[in-house]
Amino acid sequence: MENLTNIDTKGTPAADAPIGGSASAGSSSHARNLGAGDGRRSSDDGACVGFAAASADANIALVKYWGKADERLILPRSSSLSLTLDGLSTRTEVRFLETPGNDAQVKDDDLVMRDTLTIDGKPQSGRALERVSGFLDIVRSMAGLEGTVANVASWNTVPYGAGLASSASAFAALAAAASRAAGLWLSPRELSRLARRGSGSACRSVFGGLVRWNAGVSDETSYAEPIDGSKLNLAIVVVSVSEGVKPLSSREAMERTVATSPLYDAWIRSCAKDMEEAMKAVEYGDLELLGRVTEANSMGMHSTMMTARPPILYWLPQSVAILRAVQGIRADGVGAWSTMDAGPNVKVLVDAGDALSVADELKERVPGCKVSVHMSGHAVRFEECD
Repeated sequence: MENLTNIDTKGTPAADAPIGGSASAGSSSHARNLGAGDGRRSSDDGACVGFAAASADANIALVKYWGKADERLILPRSSSLSLTLDGLSTRTEVRFLETPGNDAQVKDDDLVMRDTLTIDGKPQSGRALERVSGFLDIVRSMAGLEGTVANVASWNTVPYGAGLASSASAFAALAAAASRAAGLWLSPRELSRLARRGSGSACRSVFGGLVRWNAGVSDETSYAEPIDGSKLNLAIVVVSVSEGVKPLSSREAMERTVATSPLYDAWIRSCAKDMEEAMKAVEYGDLELLGRVTEANSMGMHSTMMTARPPILYWLPQSVAILRAVQGIRADGVGAWSTMDAGPNVKVLVDAGDALSVADELKERVPGCKVSVHMSGHAVRFEECD
C-alpha cells in the first residue's frame, strides 16, 4: 500500500490533517488525496459514492483502558497509551444502498431490506450485527442517509474475541470505510472520535505507532492522537495460548469490574501516575521505565478483574508459565516486559532489535504456544473505487 498523505515521519497523519487514501495491491482502486475533514458530504463527482474500503491495524495498550465513565459515548475513566501493531489487521468494505421499499406500505417483512454483515466470509446475525448496525446508524445520521441500508464485509488477520484487540482494528476499519462510503470527509481526530463510538480502543487504531487516548469529558474532548516515539524502537512479541472466543466479553467484564471490584478506584487513580511515567519514558527514550509501567499497569488491571464479584479470571496455566518466562528472560539481562488484555494471551514489550531472539527464547521456555513478532503498525488505509 502507498503511504497516506499528510503524515509525520512515523507514517501517522497529524491529528487535524485530512486523511489521504491508498490502494492495496491487486485492487482496482486508486489512491485519492482527500480535502479538509469537516464532517460534510463530498460533492466531488469523481468520488466513489456509496462504497468504500479501509484497513486498520490492531493496537495493544501499554497503559490500559478498562472502564467507562459514559456507556453511550464510550468515554473512558482514564487516559491510555498504546502501540499499533503490524500483521494484526482488519480490512472492511461498506456499501450503502437505497431502500425505496422500506416504507409503511410494505407489509411483507421478508421484503424489507436490512443491514448485512459478513466476517471472514461468514454471515453474522444477533449481537454482532446489532452492534454494527447501531454504529452505522451514527454514520447515517451524520451523513443524512437514514433511508439506506449497508452491506458490510470484513476480513481479519487477528483472531476474533481472543483478547488480541480484534474490536480495535474492526471498528477503526469500519469507521473509516463507513464514513467514506457515506461521503463524509473526516479529519483523523474526527475519525478517532467516531471509531470510539464502536469500540473504545478503536479510536487508537486510527493512528500508527505510539498513540495516546485522551479520556476527556465529552464526545469532543475524548479522542486519540499520535505521539512522537522516535527515541524508541518498539515491538511486541505475542504469545498465543488460545485463539478461541473468550468466555466473557471485554464489555461485560469491564462493566462487572467497575461495578463490583473493591480495587477498581485505586487502580484508576494509579493510571494517572502510570500515564505520566509512560509519557516521560517515551520522551526520554527510556524503554526500561516504559516496560516497568506497562507490566505493573497490566497486573493492576487484572487484579481488579480477579476481585470482581463474581471474579473474572482470563488467565490459563500457560499464561502464568509465559509470565514467569518473561521474568526469567529479563533476569538474564534482556529487556522484556509482559502485558495482558481481557484474554489468556500474553504480549511482550521489547526493543525491536531483541524481538526475534526473545521470540525464540519464549518458544524454548514455553513450548506448544504460537509465538509471533509484530513491529510498529500503521494508520488507517483507504481504498477508493474508480
